[in-house]
Formats: sequence, C-alpha cells, structure tokens
Amino acid sequence: MELQSKLLALLSLNIFCLLFYKANAKVPAIIVFGDSSVDAGNNNFIPTVARSNFQPYGRDFLGGKATGRFSNGRIPTDFISEAFGIKEYVPAYLDPKYNISDFATGVSFASAATGYDNATSDVLSVIPLWKQLEYYKEYQKNLSSYLGETKAKETISESVHLMSIGTNDFLENYYSMPGRRSQYTPEQYQTFLAGIAENFIRNLYGLGARKISLGGLPPMGCLPLERTTNFMEQNGCVARFNNIALEFNDKLKNITTKLNQELTGMKLLFSNPYYIMLHIIKKPESYGFESASVACCATGMFEMGYACSRGRMFSCTDASKFVFWDSFHPTEKTNSIVAKYVVEHVLAQFLE
Repeated sequence: MELQSKLLALLSLNIFCLLFYKANAKVPAIIVFGDSSVDAGNNNFIPTVARSNFQPYGRDFLGGKATGRFSNGRIPTDFISEAFGIKEYVPAYLDPKYNISDFATGVSFASAATGYDNATSDVLSVIPLWKQLEYYKEYQKNLSSYLGETKAKETISESVHLMSIGTNDFLENYYSMPGRRSQYTPEQYQTFLAGIAENFIRNLYGLGARKISLGGLPPMGCLPLERTTNFMEQNGCVARFNNIALEFNDKLKNITTKLNQELTGMKLLFSNPYYIMLHIIKKPESYGFESASVACCATGMFEMGYACSRGRMFSCTDASKFVFWDSFHPTEKTNSIVAKYVVEHVLAQFLE
C-alpha cells in the first residue's frame, strides 16, 4: 500500500512538472471566485464569524501561519497556481499585505460561507457573489493602471478564472433555513442557482474573461458534519445530499455546453470534483489515508461544529492521515490530490 501511494505521488509529480514547462508563459494568472473551498483569507477582513484565522488552521502552511484558509495548509487553487508554474499560493484580494503587483499573477475574491444565492451570503454576513464581481471590476482597473490597458486586457483573456461555489446554498441555506424551502422545491432551487451561475459567467465573459472553469459540487453528503448526524445509516454518507450534488452538477455541465456554443472565443470547462472525492472517501487507504469519516481537527463535540476549536486540544497529530481537516473541509493532502486530478483531466485543456 505504501508503494502504491509513492507511485501515485511520483505520477502526480511528473504530471505537474510536465505542466510547469508547458504552462510557464501561457497562463499569466489564476483568478478565483467562490466559497471556503477557495477563500484565501478574505473573510479575515470583514465582520463575520466565518473565519479560520486562528490555530490550528494553517499549521502546515508556509511558516505555520493561519491565513484564513479553511485547511491545515494550502487549498486547491494554491496547488493549481503552482501547477501552472505561476506561484505557490493565490493571495486574498482584501489582504492589505498584498498589492496589485502580487495580484497581477493571481488573486482570490472568494468568501467562506457564501453561495450563488444572496440569501446564503446573508446567513453569516459574508461576501456575496455579486460583490466578488464588483471587486473583480475594481481589480481590472488597478491592473490596467499597473500593466497598461493593452497588457491588462491580454492578461485577463489569458488568465484562468476559477469558480468553486454552491455547497453552502444547500447545506447552510436550503436545508437549514426555512426561507428558500418554502419558495422552491429542491429541483426548482437547483434551476434558480444554475441561472445565477450562467449569468455570472456571461458577466465574466463581458469583462474579457475567456478561460473559465466552472466547479461542480463534491459528494457533500459525505462531509463529516453530515455523517455525524446520519444515525439511521450508521453515520454513512447522506444519500439525498449526494444525489442533489449529482443533479446540480448535471445542470452546471449543461450550462458549460450551452455557453461554449453561444459565447465566441470562450473556453468554459466543467471541473467536477465529485468522483475523485468520492473515490478518496470510499478507498482512503489507496491514497495513504487512515480516516475519511471523521476529521483531524475536531471541535470537542464529535464533528458537530462547522470549524475547528481554537488551539490544538482536539487536533490529530498528523493531518496527512485524514481526508478531512475539519467537519466541512479537506486536509491539504486531499486538496493536493483533487487539484492534481482536476489539472490533469480538465484544466490542462487551457494550455492547448
């Protein structure tokens, strides 16, 4: 089993090295929109409880610092940026430590606990998707001042725009709050969200984006938080949530097909993390993990909290043995595996 893990790591490294040399000048920046799966710390700078700027978060990040990433280390977009030969991590737009010279090669507008639906962002007072788009417009103006208008437009058109969002709309909003459930059936709500996703992509296209990755939902019924409350099935994955993810992913895939036909010069790719995540969860030992049902960083209440407890009292010693870091988010190792898979099977097309 150890040999299998080493071979997997070696194969992934070879793929990354190959992509590094192919990509060095083709993708100038990684531009990120979404939720906690790709928030690099924007929530540190807004008044919300949805933060992770405290230990043990970030204990395996560069310098061992809690940056606001919901992981023990790096998140998928950091690994994707590195795979494209750009830089080791993508900074948060609202972090005052960085400026336009840093953001010119990558920036994240993402906000933990947000969703496609504005009502989702209202739950914990985080940055809605429309506001992320406003920040992006502001960023483009600053980029034009920094690079010059012609170079800035070229940078935008060649940059990869990543979207990773949607889980909170269902788990934090639709199935937790009465509002949307009284207005929509699950299928109608999916259609509502898909319409927002389509409109957002059209707006990105109108602003000059030509390389866009639309991220799908993971098997959200297998998150430790959901499994803990699934007493009827001995804490197994919650099938209805996984089915919702599959149904919604089909809608996103259809949007991808539709918009590629309608919007000239755009390459829109559907990045689906569902099956690779499910395989990791079902066969954790194949990837060198020891646990997929509980998280490394516990809350002291058996995975019933959204985030880690402050300090280290309930955290495991070695996060690389766990698929999940906290009850909602993967470990750095899982993020690395998923990112490599998506780069190899989907995002590499941006280099063609």
